[in-house]
Amino acid sequence: MAKGAPLAKDRNNSVAYARPVRRILVGLIVFVFLALFLLWRIDSPRVERFRANLIDRVVPSFEWALVPVTVVSEMVEDYRSYTHIYQQNQELRRELQQMKSWKEAAVQLEQQNAKLLALNSVRLDPKLTSVSGVVLADSGSPFRQSVLLNVGERDGIKDGWATMDGIGLVGRISGVGKSTARVILLTDSNSRIPVTIQPSGQHAILTGDNTGRPLVEFLEHPENTRPGDRVVSSGDGGVFPADLLIGQISRSSDRRMRVRLAADYERLDFLRVLRSHAKPTITDPGALLIGETSQATPAPVAAPEPSE
Repeated sequence: MAKGAPLAKDRNNSVAYARPVRRILVGLIVFVFLALFLLWRIDSPRVERFRANLIDRVVPSFEWALVPVTVVSEMVEDYRSYTHIYQQNQELRRELQQMKSWKEAAVQLEQQNAKLLALNSVRLDPKLTSVSGVVLADSGSPFRQSVLLNVGERDGIKDGWATMDGIGLVGRISGVGKSTARVILLTDSNSRIPVTIQPSGQHAILTGDNTGRPLVEFLEHPENTRPGDRVVSSGDGGVFPADLLIGQISRSSDRRMRVRLAADYERLDFLRVLRSHAKPTITDPGALLIGETSQATPAPVAAPEPSE
């Protein structure tokens, strides 16, 4: 215990000396600040020259102390500039997204306008009239390919009428409701229509097989047909009006003859339904072969001989 006594005494002495030293330093700092305050408040030419000389001597020597302040101020300014640029970037992104949506809407309207103009510019027989409809739904499947139109019985639509887009034949009406109608496409497996191949003038049957290019069957002279030949409706049997564009002849990988359809089946938005004129009803099939019987002229009757 005797050895520990001097350490405690030294600790108490250091505490006793530290308090007066702090008080003296605080007093000196306060005195310096007050002197500087009074010096800067005195309005006198001599004091002004003294202040200028003091600043010229002290400030350059404190440039090293101002470096951190300068760096921090520059960092703050850069951060403010970055924040402003970030806000501008976000605003530009929002405007760009709006412009993309407007562009998409404009492209869709342009496509619809082009299709409507194409429908109006299709050259048809002046005797044919038509009704334009909007495609409501596509019920295409591997086993059935058809579309639904927003026209029906109230618009005078009837089964069997031909439908076209802005370029070529699409299909025929098969099923009519009050306000809707179903169109069986040429690519459907149930589709069979008579066609004419130009320029050879050969007749054939266009048969759908649920692919994008229906088959050409019952062609009498295939060697007279070349890829690229024009295919139009023949009008045989009154199924479709004649000379409606269907497409062009092409050869498949299996060497079978097919038709590359002119209609754009990927974008069927509007269709034109062609009104077909009613055909006369045949009431006497025998008249097709024999014709009308002419009235025979009666033979003259011989006069009876006089009896003796």
